[in-house]
Amino acid sequence: MGRAIIKKANEADERRPFVSHGEAIVLNMGALSIGRGYFEPGWRWSEHVKPIAGTESCEVVHTLSILSGRMHVVMNDGQELDLEPGDVAFIPSGHDAWVVGDEPCRVVDFTGAEDYAKASKEEQEQPALQ
Repeated sequence: MGRAIIKKANEADERRPFVSHGEAIVLNMGALSIGRGYFEPGWRWSEHVKPIAGTESCEVVHTLSILSGRMHVVMNDGQELDLEPGDVAFIPSGHDAWVVGDEPCRVVDFTGAEDYAKASKEEQEQPALQ
């Protein structure tokens, strides 16, 4: 049987800043990584994370809870979601998202933290240019 784990939400095991407009904070909880996202007004995945991920759309699967602010999500198949405080959502891979309004959006992500805002495996495997 495993041991109980408790961590302070602001004491990150890893911080992943976006190109601008926010960051992802990762808390490693044994076999599970929990993410806290802070997205400033003006943040958009396709502008502020795509250059890091190196993919056309977000390929991470999210199961998240919106703590504050609002976010709009557009799936590659055209489905659209409007998320607001109190919402819990499952978002499959293949989407873009952005903050709506002038309030930062704060999110807890229970399934996407391990790979979010990291270079894709293909990007990591490419040799550096000399």
